[in-house]
Amino acid sequence: MQRDIFTPEHDAFRDMVRTFIAREVTPYHGQWEQDGIVSREVWLAAGRAGLLGIEIDEKYGGGGNPDYRYYLILNEELAAAGATGPAFAVHNDINGHYFGRLCTPEQRERWLPGYCSGEIITAIAMTEPGAGSDLQGITTTAVRDGGHYILNGSKTFISNGQLCDLVIVVARTDPGAGHQGISLLVAERGMPGFGRGRNLDKIGMHAQDTSELFFTDVAVPVANLLGTEGGGFIALMQNLPRERVSIGATALAGAEKVFADTLAYCQQRQAFGRPIGRFQHNRFVLAEMATELAVARAFTDRAVMELGAGRLSNEEASMVKWWNTELCNRVVDRCVQLHGGYGYMREFAVAKAFADSRVQTIFGGTTEIMKEIIGRGLGV
Repeated sequence: MQRDIFTPEHDAFRDMVRTFIAREVTPYHGQWEQDGIVSREVWLAAGRAGLLGIEIDEKYGGGGNPDYRYYLILNEELAAAGATGPAFAVHNDINGHYFGRLCTPEQRERWLPGYCSGEIITAIAMTEPGAGSDLQGITTTAVRDGGHYILNGSKTFISNGQLCDLVIVVARTDPGAGHQGISLLVAERGMPGFGRGRNLDKIGMHAQDTSELFFTDVAVPVANLLGTEGGGFIALMQNLPRERVSIGATALAGAEKVFADTLAYCQQRQAFGRPIGRFQHNRFVLAEMATELAVARAFTDRAVMELGAGRLSNEEASMVKWWNTELCNRVVDRCVQLHGGYGYMREFAVAKAFADSRVQTIFGGTTEIMKEIIGRGLGV
């Protein structure tokens, strides 16, 4: 499908990203899956290639380019390669927006050079054992004590949790102020009382480290407050549409790749003397998926352009996230069926995608929360 949202510069960047993934990611991803974590070297390689901090000012080592489409291309190519290990999207799409908008000049000097080079890996800690999509339900606290906040609480399902050097922690600085009492604090590797739990044993995405984090009387300097005290909830709400578009766009790219592989399989796999794609039922299934993907692609690319122009609503971002992640799971499931027994073998990419893609309707806000946001936007 021809996509008219990209320029020749974007196309050249996509070629570079594909080369990077072929050289620095694909040869090692199988080992990372066994290890349960990627090598820090791939982060340094990404920094050298200019793939981290694309929108960060050049004086800090970033690309100085605020065009979201470059991040989109990176995410799409990782998805097409089945490279779920390097959580660059957390670092770039999510945390980069917080650091880029909220850092003080001193924080920029302290953090951004390492952020762009890959020497500093970041995470964001929102979800807690008892609070997921409901951010107002968080119980992690940060009490001001002179020049520090004393941070206490626990977080779970944190991507980059084992590797991270900086983690943006969502905490309550004023328990009695509702959502206006939520702030963002940056905890650093090595701070006394900052502990990491186990690398969680997930159904899929085995190369991506996902962890529990614990904070016990961690003295976080006031200088590590990101943005304003009490402004954390608003900052989160402002950034969630971008996060949800990124998740939805990545899901769609993954579904398109699985579909393309399955179409090729159906054209060459023989049964009863002919390719299995020529059986009417299979042909109809392929036709349905091709149509659904084409419709989703048109809507997603429009949303990407609206996001870049600052016009995308929270409701539309939720539509992208809900529709594309659910579509991805439906497409992958049907593609497993079309592969027959081979679709259940882990050496086939479709089987890996089946396990890896399932979480996409959960993280970044569940499908049910997306529908709630859309419904509220309709005034009901």
